[in-house]
Amino acid sequence: MILDKNQIHHFNEKALASHQAKWNYYKNEIPNAEAIVQNLAKFNVAIPSWALGTGGTRFGRFSGSGEPASLEDKMEDVGLLHALNGASGAISLHIPWDIPSDYEAIQQKAASLNLKFDAVNSNTFQDQPGQPLSYKFGSLQHVNTAVRQQAIDHNIEVINHGVKLGSKAITVWLSDGSCFPGQLNFRKAFQNTLESLQAIYAALPSDWKLFVEYKAFEPNFYSMTVGDWGQSLLYANKLGPQAYTLVDLGHHLPNANIEQIVSLLLMEGKLAGFHFNDSKYGDDDLTVGSIKPYQLYLIFNELVEGMDARGMDHNHDLGWMIDASHNVKDPLEDLLQSVEAIMLAYAHALLTDRAALNTAQDNNDVVAAQEILQNTFRTDVRTLVAEARLRNGAALQPLQFYRQQQVRQQLIKDRGNSKASGL
Repeated sequence: MILDKNQIHHFNEKALASHQAKWNYYKNEIPNAEAIVQNLAKFNVAIPSWALGTGGTRFGRFSGSGEPASLEDKMEDVGLLHALNGASGAISLHIPWDIPSDYEAIQQKAASLNLKFDAVNSNTFQDQPGQPLSYKFGSLQHVNTAVRQQAIDHNIEVINHGVKLGSKAITVWLSDGSCFPGQLNFRKAFQNTLESLQAIYAALPSDWKLFVEYKAFEPNFYSMTVGDWGQSLLYANKLGPQAYTLVDLGHHLPNANIEQIVSLLLMEGKLAGFHFNDSKYGDDDLTVGSIKPYQLYLIFNELVEGMDARGMDHNHDLGWMIDASHNVKDPLEDLLQSVEAIMLAYAHALLTDRAALNTAQDNNDVVAAQEILQNTFRTDVRTLVAEARLRNGAALQPLQFYRQQQVRQQLIKDRGNSKASGL
C-alpha cells in the first residue's frame, strides 16, 4: 500500500491551526527551538524487515493479518511509515529472509519509496532448510572447522548482497555460547570466534563497517561468547578500524547503566549505533520508551554530548535502528510509537542546557545537575517533533492518521490474511 500525499495534506489541514498556535508558543518558550526542529527533520531511524510482522516469543506467535509476504511488501510498509512520520527512510534487511530476486527492481522500488538500505544482518542463530551443518552448538565459535567455515561463508554472502543494494554495514549477532558449566572451553570459543570474525572482516569493502552485537543471555543461559559490551569491544579492537560495538538496549542485565556504556564507547570511537527497544526484565523487545522513557533520554543526552565532542554528524555517523518483537500490537502502530519515542528523546537531548550542566558537574552541584536533566525531560517537546514532521511533508499525528484511514484494514484487503513475516 502506497499512501497518497494528498491524503496526508488534507488530514493535516484539520489540525494545522491548533498546531500552528502551539508552535508559535513553543518556539518563543523553548531555547533554540528552530535549531532543534531542523535537527529533528534530518534525523532518521531504520526499520528492520522482521519487525513488520508479528514477532512473539519462543513460546508462540499469534500472527496478525495483512502482514508483508515479500521483500517488496516489507519495503512498502516501511515507505508507508516514512510517509507518515518523515523519519523512517531506511530499511534493514535480514538474510536469508530478504534476498532480492531482482536487485535493479528492488533498488528502483526503494528509490520510488524514498528509502535507503541500512545495515544488512546475517543469521547463524538458526538452521535453514537444506543447510548441511547445524548451528546447535554454535556457529563462529563451533569446535568443528567446517561449521565455522559455513557460518563465515554465509556472512560473506550477506556482505555481497548488501553491496548490490548500496548498504554500508553488516551486523553480526551470535547466539553462540553454552548452557551448562563445562560444556565449552571459553578461551577456545573466543579464539575460534575471533578467527571467524577476522575472515569476515577481511571480506569487507573499504567503505563498510562491521557491527559486533552482544547479548547477556538467551538462547544460552550459562555463557554467551559475545556476552557484553566489553567482549564486543575486545573483538572490535582486535579486528580493526572498520569494526564497532553495536548496542541493543535490551541486551543487558537489569539496571545496567547503558548511558555510561555508550558514553565510553563513543569516547573510544567504537560505538556502531543502536538497536532501540525497551524492557522491564531483560531482552523483552518492548516498544521503545514504553517502560523507561527517562533512561532513553539519558542515553540520548550522552549521545549528543559525545557526538558533539567528536564533531560527529548526528544522522549519519552512527547507525540508528529499531529492533522490537511483539505478539499483542499491530506492528506498524508499534513502530510509529517507537519512532515517536526516539524523536522525543533526541529532542530532549538537543534541548539540554549543556553549559549549565557542565558547570554544575564541575562544581559538584548534584542538585543543580539533577534539576537541569529532570526539568528538560519534563518539558513538552511533542510540538517540535510534529513541526519537524510537517516540514517533511509527513502527518502531524501519524498514529491518528493510521487509525482514521484504517490502514491495516486496507492492507488486509490488499493482501488477504497473509501471516508470513516476523520472527
